Amino acid sequence: MAGTTTHTVTNQPPPLVGYDLFAADHALVEAVARHTAPELLEEVRAELSTIGVSAGSAQVQEWAAQADENPPRLRTHDRYGNRIDEVEFHPAWHRLLGKGVGAGLTTGWVRPGGHVRRAAAFLVWTQAEAGNCCPLSMTNAAVPALRTDPELAAAWEPLLTSMIYDRGLRPAAGKAGALFGMAMTEKQGGSDVRANTTAAVPLAEPGTYALTGHKWFCSAPMSDGFLVLAQAPGGPTCFLVPRVLPDGTRNVFLLQRLKDKLGNRSNASGEVEFDGTWARRVGEEGRGVRTIIGMVAATRLDCVLGSAGLMRQAVAQAVHHCSHREAFGGKLADKPLMRNVLADLAVESEAATALGLRLAAAHDDGGEAERALLRLALPAAKYWVTKRCAPVAVEAAECLGGNGYVTESGLPRLVRESPLNSLWEGAGNIQALDALRALRREPEALDAYLQEIGRAHGADHRLDRAVKDLFSELADLEGMEARARRLVERLATVLQGSLLVRFAPAEVADAFCASRLTDDGGASFGTLPRGLDLAAVVDRARVHVPA
Repeated sequence: MAGTTTHTVTNQPPPLVGYDLFAADHALVEAVARHTAPELLEEVRAELSTIGVSAGSAQVQEWAAQADENPPRLRTHDRYGNRIDEVEFHPAWHRLLGKGVGAGLTTGWVRPGGHVRRAAAFLVWTQAEAGNCCPLSMTNAAVPALRTDPELAAAWEPLLTSMIYDRGLRPAAGKAGALFGMAMTEKQGGSDVRANTTAAVPLAEPGTYALTGHKWFCSAPMSDGFLVLAQAPGGPTCFLVPRVLPDGTRNVFLLQRLKDKLGNRSNASGEVEFDGTWARRVGEEGRGVRTIIGMVAATRLDCVLGSAGLMRQAVAQAVHHCSHREAFGGKLADKPLMRNVLADLAVESEAATALGLRLAAAHDDGGEAERALLRLALPAAKYWVTKRCAPVAVEAAECLGGNGYVTESGLPRLVRESPLNSLWEGAGNIQALDALRALRREPEALDAYLQEIGRAHGADHRLDRAVKDLFSELADLEGMEARARRLVERLATVLQGSLLVRFAPAEVADAFCASRLTDDGGASFGTLPRGLDLAAVVDRARVHVPA
C-alpha cells in the first residue's frame, strides 16, 4: 500500500542503560547493609553507587563491547627483531581496568570492611565487563601470600592496593600502582600442582632463584609481577617473578602464545616459558602450596562473586526485556509461564548474592570460627554457584527469544563468560574433594557450618527437613568420594536457604525452599510449584531506569 512505513520499530524494549547497577539490586544493597558496620554504611553505599552508575552508563557499556570485540594481541618481537614479549590491548581495556582499580577492587585487605565493600563492587563491575576483573582479582588476592614475607609485603603491598592504574612495563619501585598475575598450571599437572616440573635453582643472593620451565596458563601476562609455583630443592615453592627487574631490564618471560578462549576474550591468558628467569622466594621452600593457598582462596571467592554478578545481569536483562515486550495481548512478564521462569532465575541470582556477601563478611571478621566456616563453605559455594551460572545465562537469553542469540543484545557475551568461573581455580571435582577433605580432617569446619545454618532453625519446615537429610548424608564420609558432588551441592543449597530464610523477603525464601530444598521443583527453570508469590519476586528483580 502506498505510503506504508516498513521500518517503524515497535514492541522493542529500550536499552537497559543509564542506571545505578548497585542501587537497582535490592538483594545486594540489603546484603551490604547487613554485613557493614553502621558507621561505615553511608560511605560504602556512596562508593558502591559511584561504581554502579559507572557500570550502568552508556560509555562503559560501549567500552565493554569494544574490549570484547577487539581481543588482545601478542607481540613477541619488535620491528628490529628484539624479543619484547608484550601484549597489546584495545584502549577500552585500559579504560575499564583504570576504572576498576580506581574503584578499589584491589583493596580488600587494607580498608575497614574491605572485603564486603570490595565484594559488592566486584559483583557490580563484573556486570560491566568480566574480562578486566581477572587482573583485579589476582592483584587483590596476592596480598595474603606476600604477607608471609614481611620484606616483600612492605615493597609490593602499597603498589597492589593502590587505587591508581599505572600501565606500562617499568620497575615496580617507580610506579604508582602495580598489578599481579599468577602461573601455577602446567601441561602435565593441571590441578595437580605438585606434579609441576618448573625447576628453581638457588642463586648466590639469599632467597633468589633461577626458574626454568613452561607454564600452560599464565593469567594476566602483562602484569607487573606474578606468583609462580616451581620445584625448588626442598619441594614445591612459591616465587615472585617480576616482569621488569630493578635495574630496568626485562626479566626472562617468554610468551609463547595467547589462548583463544570461549569467553573472557578481552583478557589475555598466555603460555609462558622461563629460561633462567630471576625469581624471589615467597615463604619457605617446600611449602609453596600452603603459601599460595591464601591467594587461591581469595580468587575462589571472586569466582563466586563473578558468577553472582553475571547471573544478576542476565536476570536484569531478561526481566527488563519481558517487562516491555508484548505478546498474546499483554506484557511477557505478566504471562504466568514467563513469570515462573523469571522468578526462578531471580531466586537463583539472589541466593548466589546472599552467599557471596556472607563469605566476604567472613573474610572481614577473620576470627577462628569464620575461618573454619570458609574452609568448608567456600569450596561448596565455588562448586555450586559457578555451576548454576551457565544455565541461568542460557535461560535468560532464551527469554529474549531470537534476540538473545544476537551478539548486540549482550546476552551471548554473558553466555560465553558463564562457564569460566567453574573451570578457573579448580574445577568442580577439585572443589568437591576440597570440601570433603575439610569434613574429614577439620571437624571445626563442620561445627562452624552447622552453627551458621542453625541460626535459621525452626524458621521453615522445609529447611529443617533438608538439614536433617544432610545429617544422614554426612554419616558416611569414608565412602563419600563418588557422591561428593551431591553432598557439596546440598551443603551449598542448605546454606543459601538458611540465609534467605533469615534475611530475604518471604516470597523469595518461600520460592527457594519450595524448589531447591524439596522435590517440588523441576530440573529446568520455570518449574516453580504453585502457591508462590511470583509477581513479587519478579518485581524485586526488575530494574527501574530513570526517565
